[in-house]
Amino acid sequence: MAAARDLLRFSPSFRYGAFILVVVLSLVALSFFSPYEPDRNRVVPRNKPPSELYVFGTNANGQDVFWMLTFAVRNSLIIAGLAVIIGRSIGVLLGMISGYIGGTLDRVLSSIVDSFIVIPRLPLLILIAAIFRGQMTMISLGFLLGFLDWAYPSKRYRAQILSLREREFTHTAVFAGMSTLKIVLQEHLPFLIPYLLADAVSGFLFAIGFEITLSVLGLSDLSAQSIGTMIYWGNYYHAMLSNTIWILAAPVGASIVIVVGFYLVSLGLSTYLDPRTRLVRLQVKGQ
Repeated sequence: MAAARDLLRFSPSFRYGAFILVVVLSLVALSFFSPYEPDRNRVVPRNKPPSELYVFGTNANGQDVFWMLTFAVRNSLIIAGLAVIIGRSIGVLLGMISGYIGGTLDRVLSSIVDSFIVIPRLPLLILIAAIFRGQMTMISLGFLLGFLDWAYPSKRYRAQILSLREREFTHTAVFAGMSTLKIVLQEHLPFLIPYLLADAVSGFLFAIGFEITLSVLGLSDLSAQSIGTMIYWGNYYHAMLSNTIWILAAPVGASIVIVVGFYLVSLGLSTYLDPRTRLVRLQVKGQ
């Protein structure tokens, strides 16, 4: 709680980003109160511009764009959240084991991580999605994105563990007879949590960007509402040519707002964790 108060007090970027994400989460909450099912067509008049009745207008299928957007944002965040949980779990596990145990195991795991890092993720993701086209659900897409986003975090966590391994409290734990698993989980993991939170925000940006990319290319589950599929169907029905630009403006605007919100939160967390800013905060508190 104290860290959260400090973030809100000393980091304007975190404060603005958190406000944006609260608005986004409020939009997600509205999806549970939608008067329409996400996959139902012809429930409202077609291609109506934004108005008091239809805030973001309607599309060519007779769907309310605003309520579609609530489902789309929710599903996109679910995909991103699943990818972050899987990717960061793998990264933390491998990074902690590799950094603490060291030796041959560290060299082997580091070689695997380095080999995985040089693989271009976007072409690989497009290839896999094209192979399983028509069978890629939201859950499977979240798993796939998570399995492709663990190598870079693993390197960062390994570097932190290498530093913690030489600290006095680690030697004390070893002399006390604690097992390797207990030392890593009880003594080292708490030090990684702040960095993990900042890294998780970056993971959300990665997953949302890749979900939109695959959906716009028609390689994801096009029957499910997401930010990317909204853009895909807007292009499919020629929203630009038919002067129904609001159909594309809603998902594009939502993606920009979400990215900006996560970026500002990530920037605030990174600044807060920077040791060079701690002295400034301490001086301000002392006044």
